[in-house]
Amino acid sequence: MILEVEDIYTSYGLSQILFGISLQVDEGECVSLLGRNGVGKTTTLRSIMGLTAPRQGSVRFRAKDITGRPAYQIARLGVGFVPEERRIFPDLSVRENLEVGRKAPTTPHAMEWSVERVYEIFPVLERLNDRKGGYLSGGEQQMLTVGRTLMGNPDLLLLDEPSEGLAPLVVRDLSEQIHRLKESGLTILLCEQNAKFATALSDRAYVLEKGQVRFSGTIEDLQQNEEVRQQYLSI
Repeated sequence: MILEVEDIYTSYGLSQILFGISLQVDEGECVSLLGRNGVGKTTTLRSIMGLTAPRQGSVRFRAKDITGRPAYQIARLGVGFVPEERRIFPDLSVRENLEVGRKAPTTPHAMEWSVERVYEIFPVLERLNDRKGGYLSGGEQQMLTVGRTLMGNPDLLLLDEPSEGLAPLVVRDLSEQIHRLKESGLTILLCEQNAKFATALSDRAYVLEKGQVRFSGTIEDLQQNEEVRQQYLSI
């Protein structure tokens, strides 16, 4: 097991967001956190990454307790985080954005990424090598953000709403690229409101509602559970 989250409670000031979230991710899996907007998916990723420390419960990465550690320490251990808001550098070129994320592997498990390897996964970025980040489309920026995170050689990739705001054709292309990452052996925890997009990529899913896990199981189990899909995933 690469990640174990046990009974975490997280709040923003006086606003309680998570109420005893527990989940597990095994090596090489793609696991989805599903649910409507505002149910606690992003807060769960932020709690794992150390950006919003849980006030109760624990987070373990490769059996090491990382609860509440600073985000930079967690990144050095091999966790990469792709935020929903992307946060690329608009005045830097595509290549420069990727180079900013470069660091040497810090664990024996990491796959070593280079700009050229990122371009193999995202060939559109190679064609845009010299274009500044501020002149990219939303889909291109999303690919660049994922590529920049890969340059840090993570063992575990946290993806926060990667399909948000993208055109259907771009979402399809992004799905194929994430599938290639999974096939390469990268472990992925995917936070998504778009259940169709997420379930096509994932082995298992957790469905959240009001900061709690309402369902956990395989994608096949979820697809057969009409009650859960109608109650927690329908828009």
